[in-house]
Amino acid sequence: MLADGHEHSGEALAAALRISRAAVWKHVQQLSHWGLEVEAVPGRGYRLALPVDLLDEAVVYGALPGLARDRLRHLQVADEVESTNEVLLEADDVPAGRFDACLAEFQSRGRGRRGRSWLGSFGSGLCLSVNWRFEESPAQLSALPLAIGVAIRRALGDCGVAGTALKWPNDLLLEGRKLGGVLVEMRIESAGPAYAVVGVGLNCSLPEAVRRSIRETGIDVASLDEAGVAAEALQRSKVAAAVLGRLCESLEEFDQRGFAPFQEEWSEADALHARPVRVLHGEEAREGVARGIDLDGALLVEIDGRVSRFVAGEVTLRPAA
Repeated sequence: MLADGHEHSGEALAAALRISRAAVWKHVQQLSHWGLEVEAVPGRGYRLALPVDLLDEAVVYGALPGLARDRLRHLQVADEVESTNEVLLEADDVPAGRFDACLAEFQSRGRGRRGRSWLGSFGSGLCLSVNWRFEESPAQLSALPLAIGVAIRRALGDCGVAGTALKWPNDLLLEGRKLGGVLVEMRIESAGPAYAVVGVGLNCSLPEAVRRSIRETGIDVASLDEAGVAAEALQRSKVAAAVLGRLCESLEEFDQRGFAPFQEEWSEADALHARPVRVLHGEEAREGVARGIDLDGALLVEIDGRVSRFVAGEVTLRPAA
């Protein structure tokens, strides 16, 4: 009811919800817990400092491309979960050629790469996961996060967002700032199928308080509302459908052909190509010049005239000083 950003009196809210004014206040406290800034004006009521574009399950499903709609087994749109990846990691009965999708307005324990937290307030971003079953573990499985990055970049292009870049191994950038990230978690059975849960986080419209919290972690962030695209094209439900569509398409292609169909496009969007970088490998820091990736998704860095290879998941990367 407050999503429109307009003022609503406590009395009107209580009457519409058939609850007491005290219960309305408790719900307002829950909104604050979700990171929403609620303004309470004495004698006038409550309003959100920023309107919220709520996810709509019917709109998401209706906007899915045909392939994704055919392959989708179950779609869940939740108010709050600990982690969309965690929800889908519990499923072990995904049929071949089908997938589930979980979206949430708020993650209380959202995760990024290497155990980092994913920060965001209710409705400020896109938090979604899909699961996928590979009948046999693909030979280039380490490159899957990079292929997913290409898929998300394609989806954003479908929505009119141009100029996004990819930073090895799992970040999407807009104007050099972090727009989103990918977290792929695997469960591989001996002599059996491999299950991948692909988590995607995108910043859509970040309140200033959230931006400050993220900047305090040393990350400069961007959001889709800065991309210069009409708000209608960037409705969160429509962006979610575009991302789900491209994920389905790309996971199927990766299953059949590996990373090869994605390598050239990833290289074209490589934010670090030919730039000086510092690679942290355990306790050792090594500096060189980024020279792209190989077909397995490994980062290539020229160090003292020789090219060294770094595998995703074992290093962190920062621009050299």
